[in-house]
Amino acid sequence: MQTRPCWAEIRTQALAQNFRFLATLAAPEAELLAVVKADAYGHSLAHCVPALAGAGAGWLGVTSVEEGIAVRALCRDARIFVISGIFPGQAAAALAHRLTPAVWEPWQLDELHSAARAAGAPPASVPVHLEIDTGMSRQGAAPASLAALFPRLAPVSPLRLEAVMTHLFAADEANGEVTTAQLALLDATLGRIAAAGLFAEWLNVGNSAALVAGQARTIADLAATHGMKALLRPGLAIYGVVPAFQPAFEVGPATLTAARAALQPVLAWKSMVVGVRSIPAGAVVGYNGTFVATEPMRVALVAAGYGDGLTRSLGNRFSLLVRGQRAPIVGRISMDHTVLDVTEIPGVEAGDEVVLIGTQGEGTITAYDHAAATDTIPWEIFTRIAVRVPRVTV
Repeated sequence: MQTRPCWAEIRTQALAQNFRFLATLAAPEAELLAVVKADAYGHSLAHCVPALAGAGAGWLGVTSVEEGIAVRALCRDARIFVISGIFPGQAAAALAHRLTPAVWEPWQLDELHSAARAAGAPPASVPVHLEIDTGMSRQGAAPASLAALFPRLAPVSPLRLEAVMTHLFAADEANGEVTTAQLALLDATLGRIAAAGLFAEWLNVGNSAALVAGQARTIADLAATHGMKALLRPGLAIYGVVPAFQPAFEVGPATLTAARAALQPVLAWKSMVVGVRSIPAGAVVGYNGTFVATEPMRVALVAAGYGDGLTRSLGNRFSLLVRGQRAPIVGRISMDHTVLDVTEIPGVEAGDEVVLIGTQGEGTITAYDHAAATDTIPWEIFTRIAVRVPRVTV
């Protein structure tokens, strides 16, 4: 059956190429964990996980146990890291599906310990990544509270401290001052962990911004100081979007320049012109008449609306691509439709392709364009493209 003409195209070859390129930025100092949480940032786990595995991604990052189970069904052999840890009652499922959770609360360790004992797990057989809060105040153990966690990771426990992690929450700030302070606190905390007789193989630190800004070597050096290996976890960059830095670098690092040249957008969001009509001066368009034609116009109805993820506030102040040209949105965006002014674009007719994100002819609309117009970030633009918009591999 023909589907409603609103879809997202996923270029899995570009995704694989992006991952391989980012791996070269990290190598030989660090390995990569590809973040596929939130349905691969709205790009679809079903399309992206096999492509990333084929490109050599041995680690995949998800938000929850539920996401981890979905990824395990797609990829039997990958290491799957649960970034937000377990919630009460999830430990047994995490173990059954060979998921590796972040931990920072005593009860998380206790629940995992009980589930591991019930499953007959031998000592040090269940890996966990201990998250340290180095300043974000979101999740992670405060360095001063670690002593309460150490006994739960003793050699006789079925749990094994595989990695220590933190989140660099300001890696996109070009001056790097916050990141430097975080890494210094992490360094001191790693010393305390070692003094308690605990050893972790991996230092799980660094996002897309840290990687393209050339921080892999710094993180790897910190890891090596403590006898560890570095594991960076890029997300946005894998999908072909280079993080924006504030303030912008006056002279960017070579890794950032290379990333801007090499990374390719993975997702294009498209729809179709349903019909075209002529309206007279004085005609209103859309709910509540927020647009009134001041002269005769030709307008095109498009099969995409806020129910698909096109932000309602873009009405009367954004444009989409038709026949390679920008066509302004007129009136309010409806749940299922949007109206475009195509008066100045010759020949527009029903069946013409409309691009919401992507390239058509010489025109391009990016997730950053949407984000700038709605005071948000590209991550949100991608993840709010609705489930009812089918993702198709191209």
